[in-house]
Order: sequence, then C-alpha cells, then structure tokens
Amino acid sequence: MNRFWTWAKPKLFVDNKLWVTYCLVYFLWGLGMNWVGQQLEIAKFTFWWQVITCYILYMVPISLLLRGLPFHQQYAYGLIAMGLLEFGGYALETSYAYPNNFLDQLFNERNFSLGMALFFALYFPLGNALVTKIYGAIFKETVKP
Repeated sequence: MNRFWTWAKPKLFVDNKLWVTYCLVYFLWGLGMNWVGQQLEIAKFTFWWQVITCYILYMVPISLLLRGLPFHQQYAYGLIAMGLLEFGGYALETSYAYPNNFLDQLFNERNFSLGMALFFALYFPLGNALVTKIYGAIFKETVKP
C-alpha cells in the first residue's frame, strides 16, 4: 500500500486550478448525461446529488491517476473502475435502468450494465483530453502528466 501512495500522491496533489477544472467539467458532464439518460429513458441516478459522488468524488481522482497514460491504458483501467461503479449502482439500486429501454432491446437486458461500463470507460481518456484543452485555454499553462 505504501508503494501505491508513493506513486499516487504526485498525481493527486496537483494545482488547485486543475482540480477545480476537473470538478467543473465532470460535474457538468454528469448532469448532462443524467439528463440525457432520463430524456431517452435509458437510465438515471436515483438522486441528482449522485452526480457529485460518482463524477467528482469517484471519477475525478481516477482520472487524475490515469492522466498521462496512453489512451488504451486509460480505457482499460477505466473499464475496471466503471465496471465496479455500474455493478454497485444497479446492485444497490442507486441507479435506475428504465425497463425495456432501447439498449435493452439492442443488446438485451443482461448486457445493459456491461454496455454502460464499456461506454462510460471512455470518460477517462476523453475527460483527461478535454480537461487538458480547457485548462490550457483558460490558464495558458500546459498540464503536466
């Protein structure tokens, strides 16, 4: 565990402006995806504030840890993280999948959580790229991996 913290600390203890950028981007992204999921009747959080717990408290630190890795590695590690999150959300019923939604119809309901995890694992490499661009545009600084 000590080796993990030695590796993780420099990745997590970054500039506060970078943390704020990640939190704002992921919070807005989470609100938007929760809204899209409701509008298309695919899935939704049981409570709106789960956007904070999932996107900011869970996904932002993972994104920071994965920052700087190649796209495929961010996706692979992100898939593990999202698999656990999706499994937990539906097992604990803190996430709601609309019955017979179009993803159920396309892939069948037994593959719904897997499909969600496969899709949302893209958040890590895409989110890191997006935050890097936004941070650089606003603060005129390059994000160091």
